[in-house]
Amino acid sequence: MPDKKRLGFALCGSFCTFKKVLSEMEKLSEIYDITPIMSEGAASIDSRFGKAEDFRKRITEICGKEPITTIAGAEPIGPKALLDVLLIEPCTGNTLGKLANGITDTAVTMAAKAHLRNGRPLVIAVSTNDALGASARNIGTLMNAKNVYFVPMGQDFPEGKPASMVAHFEKSAEAIESALSGKQFQPFFC
Repeated sequence: MPDKKRLGFALCGSFCTFKKVLSEMEKLSEIYDITPIMSEGAASIDSRFGKAEDFRKRITEICGKEPITTIAGAEPIGPKALLDVLLIEPCTGNTLGKLANGITDTAVTMAAKAHLRNGRPLVIAVSTNDALGASARNIGTLMNAKNVYFVPMGQDFPEGKPASMVAHFEKSAEAIESALSGKQFQPFFC
């Protein structure tokens, strides 16, 4: 069997999605050699959805390696060309804004910057309450950026949160394969 492609799997602090995201990480670990990356917030904040330490332990079990959680830890991703593709799942509105505006102040944004310098695909799985509000311009900017692709997304609760969108995480593998071919998989689903 040929070697697995190297997938960076970066998590931001959309804690309400972590259960689904970790389930997707398990599926992807059968296809890819995963290097986990966590924003400092995702790696350290306990929330009503679980303890940070428990999430880090589970991610380490799934991937067979501890997550990168610092800017210094993520920086070598570029110079050493450590990844074939990088997935940010979940990607918060905060991280979307930073990526769209070239701000590199977390492990996740450094991983993205370092990875993109090699002309390799970055795949974003959005999870934000303001995707159709303040984050819309950042999504548009990133959709127009070279080597940036999106996991299909849709509104998660139109009646209660009309500006909120979440990626269809179950479509991550298809979006990654499409990005590796230089194509955008359908970005919006109802």
